[in-house]
Amino acid sequence: MKDIGAVIVTHNSEGEVGACLASVAGRVEKVIVVDNASSDGTIEEVRNQSTATLIANDDNRGFAAAVNQGIRALDTPYILLLNPDAVLETGLGELVEACEEPAVGAAAGRLTGLNGQPQVGFSVRRFPSALTLCFEVLGLNRVWRRNPVNRRYRCLDFDLEHPAEVEQPAGAFLMLRREAWQGVEGLDEGFRPVWFEDVDLLKRMHDAGFGVRYRPGAVARHRGAHSVSKVPGKFREFYWYANLLRYSSKHFHSTGRLAVSAAVMAGCVLRMVHGVIGELNLDPVAVYGRVIGFACVRLVSGRKGEAGATPALARR
Repeated sequence: MKDIGAVIVTHNSEGEVGACLASVAGRVEKVIVVDNASSDGTIEEVRNQSTATLIANDDNRGFAAAVNQGIRALDTPYILLLNPDAVLETGLGELVEACEEPAVGAAAGRLTGLNGQPQVGFSVRRFPSALTLCFEVLGLNRVWRRNPVNRRYRCLDFDLEHPAEVEQPAGAFLMLRREAWQGVEGLDEGFRPVWFEDVDLLKRMHDAGFGVRYRPGAVARHRGAHSVSKVPGKFREFYWYANLLRYSSKHFHSTGRLAVSAAVMAGCVLRMVHGVIGELNLDPVAVYGRVIGFACVRLVSGRKGEAGATPALARR
């Protein structure tokens, strides 16, 4: 479709990207694939798709930086962000119509799993509050999934069958209006390699006065957890906590930032003890000890809007 460019970020996505690219063919004007240093056959698979333009990075720059690269390589007014493990099942007309509304900065469609069922709790969420993140890091949302805080955050009360104005749809299937992306100066590349970069983008767009729409008539089938599964297991926890703390530093006032940092430290102590007992080794001490150290730094020095750089470990 004219006026739409698609950006697909890959990292060891050989098994998924072919179907994704086939599904967007003819539905967008141009496709940019930004590959973050894949070591499998992803690049060859993309090159077999004559309609896609490939940008191959020598190192893994992270999802946010790769998206910004892809958008800068396009000149279309609308940009579709699509994960490589997502396959379009409909056209994109409803998303374009939503983005054409005054002051709308983004629009999202309905994500379904491989079983065809809506991905409840993932497709659409509300912005996390400090209390939400405290519940997350303390494990309360996992053991008491339908508590009021988690129910609100994951929109477990939301009707995915009807159009609505929303706060935080998943970045796996999201159309951006270029004007809005430019207005907030793109994704924050300090979120590396994944997690919270799309939440941060939509929060900054919201604060700048751009609305976000959900249109269930646009559908993509989504395997899910593709990006997360490619993150080395021993670093996965650290990446998630580091980006959660970065988000907290950027968007919460001092009380909220302090509460989240304290909750991270408490939750990590519990997970460290549980891990040592369960695994009968000291590996959890290295992982959670580093997170606790980072949280301490944020606790004593973090200021709103001064999130600092992602720690060196998360850049590997």
